[in-house]
Amino acid sequence: MRWWKVLGVAGLVGVAATGVVLARAERKRRAYTPDEVRERLRQRLAETEVS
Repeated sequence: MRWWKVLGVAGLVGVAATGVVLARAERKRRAYTPDEVRERLRQRLAETEVS
């Protein structure tokens, strides 16, 4: 029954790591000013129109 414990701990570590990645991405996303967001959207639009 020991492998169940290892599997459970590995699952918890995976959930925690996912949470850390999501929190970092959210902080990075919220750091943009509205003008920066507008500019990035315009750049992405221009890239898609060229393709």
